[in-house]
Amino acid sequence: MLTIENLYFSYTGSAPWLLENVDFHLAGGEYISIVGNNGSGKSTLLKIILGFLKPVSGTVTRRARRIGYVPQRSASDASFPITVEEVIHSYGKLLHLKKIDVDQVLSVTGMEGYKKQLMGSLSGGQHQKVLIARALMGSPDLLILDEPSTGVDLTSQRDIYKELDTLHKDKGVTILAVEHNLAEAGKVSDRLYHVEHGHGHLCSVRHYIEEYIEKEGGHV
Repeated sequence: MLTIENLYFSYTGSAPWLLENVDFHLAGGEYISIVGNNGSGKSTLLKIILGFLKPVSGTVTRRARRIGYVPQRSASDASFPITVEEVIHSYGKLLHLKKIDVDQVLSVTGMEGYKKQLMGSLSGGQHQKVLIARALMGSPDLLILDEPSTGVDLTSQRDIYKELDTLHKDKGVTILAVEHNLAEAGKVSDRLYHVEHGHGHLCSVRHYIEEYIEKEGGHV
């Protein structure tokens, strides 16, 4: 689904590198979360995967026919005067979909009852559920999320990760997420990709907790 080989990146085009000798593989049907401290390079890696940035060297091979993307929630989202229904219609037009059944689109995340509401009036969890439903329009092969629980209360966080777990396990959606919420992401991810000082490696959730959390005296 997605393969990265020997990737190097910096904004100057030379060392020191923000990402160095990065290799990564996401198979169809997998759920992988990218984790790491702030400034580790995980957000930069996501921008490269999405095509917003180009690597200085190395290759990024995307085999997905279509990618659905859920951006990180920002404070400005609440001030833009647009309804849930308009968000869905606008994205459908962008995808050149001939017919858009708003209720059907929103039913995936149980948000069909909110279609007439302004996006800014929704809670953080409701907002993210709308964006997840939008990202699934056109049946993407790969769903990419950027810190899906940012600005979301604990109860809604559990709801969102339950939705993602269902999409992954019951509907076979391939998922890649940049995460800071290890407590929830660790429950639903098949593996984690740990980025540290521009380098990355795949590991199991258990290994990451033992190696990087418990050893440093932290907790999940």
